[in-house]
Amino acid sequence: MRDLGVGFRYLLRGQRWVARHGKSYGFGLLPGLITLVLYAAALVALALWGEDAVTWATPFADDWAGPWLGLFRGFLTAVLFALALLLSVVTFTAVTLLVGQPFYENLSEKVDRDVSPDGHAPESGLPLWRELWISARDSLRIVVRAALWGVLLFACGFIPVVGQTAVPVIGFFVTGFFLTEELTAVALQRRSVELRTRLGLLRSRKTLVWGFGTPLAVAFLVPFVAVFLMPGAVAGATLMARELLGEETREGGADGAEGDEAVTTLPQPPSGSSSPGR
Repeated sequence: MRDLGVGFRYLLRGQRWVARHGKSYGFGLLPGLITLVLYAAALVALALWGEDAVTWATPFADDWAGPWLGLFRGFLTAVLFALALLLSVVTFTAVTLLVGQPFYENLSEKVDRDVSPDGHAPESGLPLWRELWISARDSLRIVVRAALWGVLLFACGFIPVVGQTAVPVIGFFVTGFFLTEELTAVALQRRSVELRTRLGLLRSRKTLVWGFGTPLAVAFLVPFVAVFLMPGAVAGATLMARELLGEETREGGADGAEGDEAVTTLPQPPSGSSSPGR
């Protein structure tokens, strides 16, 4: 359970890092603002016409008597909107990272140089178009996985009691995992770590991932919060990626005078995973 606290600490360290680097933080806000406008428009449209969509999809209930018709369709409309929120939280990060690829790559490199004992930041050596293609391809794969989980949780939402208590909690943990994958991908793709290996690294430290991603998933439900936390989330994910790969981190490098404990001897990728690299 210690890893839960460690993961949350990385989230805080990332926010502190961007607070000390105002210029990087300012540029990192732009992709999130663009994506927020697009997502807000889509959610408003769903709120306005979601009930009509549910009515169209459930013609078999047209003849239901009493309050049951309204309760049934009202419940489905609420679940549909909740599912849209869940998917928007996951895909928001993917879309924002894709839109802001050059911004976040630069921010992640600065974090690496700041905390690396030798001031070195790994580089992929790939042209920008190739990096964008890999990012889009991997993000699509993650979104498909997240969508499958979303459908499963949507179905479980119909289970009495469990659907209204345990399922939302599980949803936040699932969302937190996929958010962390997307965010750590910025640093790990620069190190030529393939998606399959990235997922193996994250699964080997699930509590660390949940400590980082689950609070972020909850925070992202608050309007505008995602935009302001994204730069720090990328910075924190870069620090966490270094731990997952067993890279030495200079003491106090990410926190200045506050100086968190150095990360030195760190876990290596789980057995059975391919080595980081293509």
